[in-house]
Amino acid sequence: MFWKFDLHTTSHIDQLLDREDVTLRELMEEDDVLQECKAQNRRLLLFLSQEHCMQELVSLITTEPPADLEERSRFKFPNIACELLTSDVSIINDKLGADESLLEVLYHFLEQDPPLNPLLASFFSKTIGNLIARKTEQVITFLKKKEGFIGLVLKHIDASAMMDLLLRLISCVEPAPLRQEVLHWLNEEKLVQRLTELIHTGKDEERQSNASQTLCDIIRLSRDQANQMQENMEADPLLAVLESQESVAGLLKNMFEGERSEASIVNGTQVLLTLLEARRSGLEGLMDLYSQGYERSYTVNSSILNAIEPHLKDFQQLLLAPPKKWYGMLLQPLGNARLHVARLVAALLQTSAPSICQELCNLATMELLLDLFFKYSWNNFLHLQVELCVAAILSHPSSDERPSPLFQKCQLVQRILDAWEENDKIQSEGGTRRGNMGHLTRIANMVVQNLEKGPEPSQITDLMKELPEDCRGRWESFVDETLRETNRRNTVELVSTHNMHSSSEDDDMESPFPNDLSLQQAFSDYQIQQMTANFVDQFGFNDEEFSEHDENIKHRCKKTNFITMFVQANAAAFEACCKERIRQFDDAEEEEDIWEEKEMNYATQAKSRTR
Repeated sequence: MFWKFDLHTTSHIDQLLDREDVTLRELMEEDDVLQECKAQNRRLLLFLSQEHCMQELVSLITTEPPADLEERSRFKFPNIACELLTSDVSIINDKLGADESLLEVLYHFLEQDPPLNPLLASFFSKTIGNLIARKTEQVITFLKKKEGFIGLVLKHIDASAMMDLLLRLISCVEPAPLRQEVLHWLNEEKLVQRLTELIHTGKDEERQSNASQTLCDIIRLSRDQANQMQENMEADPLLAVLESQESVAGLLKNMFEGERSEASIVNGTQVLLTLLEARRSGLEGLMDLYSQGYERSYTVNSSILNAIEPHLKDFQQLLLAPPKKWYGMLLQPLGNARLHVARLVAALLQTSAPSICQELCNLATMELLLDLFFKYSWNNFLHLQVELCVAAILSHPSSDERPSPLFQKCQLVQRILDAWEENDKIQSEGGTRRGNMGHLTRIANMVVQNLEKGPEPSQITDLMKELPEDCRGRWESFVDETLRETNRRNTVELVSTHNMHSSSEDDDMESPFPNDLSLQQAFSDYQIQQMTANFVDQFGFNDEEFSEHDENIKHRCKKTNFITMFVQANAAAFEACCKERIRQFDDAEEEEDIWEEKEMNYATQAKSRTR
């Protein structure tokens, strides 16, 4: 038997440590050196924490490897060194955090001319970040003594690792009083203003992008921290500066000063969108935003809106004439700049700020966005933003005049009807359905819904009555016939599961495949080759059935036969699907009773289970 062999093996590292002349490189050649370090191998840790070893480890992560080495092995030792230094072992953390000479070697890495090696920058950032979290006071004290620290980090902000380092300083410092001290230090170093200055026409695009992302992350992190802290805690000074009218105005000035570039417009708008966001992130937040129909508004710092309002005309101009680029094609694409402007308009309308909405109305921004909606019929990113703008206007009629331009100046109803008829004509001639028809359907449904039970249905009804008589007749016919039929075809009928039974002994299954739907579901499970919940419920084994009780043996054999039948059925289903139809199973065609008890050997059973 196998237990006669001694499977316990001693690490080769211990054997190496028995030698007096063993080197750090020899230990790092061992595959399990990191594992042994994290397992608190005391002899190894004592060796690594020696001064000459720590010096060599730090030097490895801050010095460019020789260029003549094979590329795949150039960064092998720097990578291992970084993992050892950040293995979260107290003796290494203590040694690195308390030895100022080692911190000086690390700091010297920032004093190089840009660009930094991105791999070494990531090793450096990870090591410093680990020290900020584990040896906070020592490292913060060291960094605060370095007057040019923030300047050096921003000098290398084109490396994303430097962005990560700044965020660690903001989010990983504990306890709260020390964190507040760090935030005041960063604010005194004018971190926000210096990052904002980087988002400027003519600056390197990579630096602009990372500066923008850093500001966005600072806003989100600071707001999250503010939501968690106690009432008597001091406010975040970085967030206060970011939300100030002066700071937002400075950002907008940088975006529009001189020759406008797409990079500065996009990166600056991303910061504005983060300042305006409703503290809901990702796809879930977007769906929540739409499903609520903008009923749940939120408060935006008025200073942000006051700074944006004077520049609405500049954003309007971008919709008319985006930053020039050579595209080598006849039709200029929508472009990232105009898409971000559409996102900003949607976010501003959601705030329901009267002065902002009035200015957008005076500029006819919504009319221009609808023009782009129909011009760029395949840009679904734009279509979604226009849809959200319409939803905001219809769901928050904060004044008697707010929905009027949408129906009068923008002629929303006429545009919907004309676009629909034009699409029908294109399709009747054998053309392709336009890409914006799905969003146009949802906009039409939105108008109908607000006519029936919106926040101000009578107001919108009066606006509809002001439309020309022929237009009202076309709309009523469209809603009663075309839109109703479109909604019916777009409705997804979920597969009913009430006929699907478990394979447990308590269930009485009349047929393994009661209808075509269950067969299609079985075939789908077979296609994707994964053990879905439905698959287990219908055809799987219960864990309890693997016990050795005699009363379960007969039932297991029955289930094995059933699985065999299921595999055969799937083969038939596959053939039927290839012919684009699935035929009903005819139990009469079976040559034998699948439930008949019969002898089965373990080989057959194992084979069935494998299937």
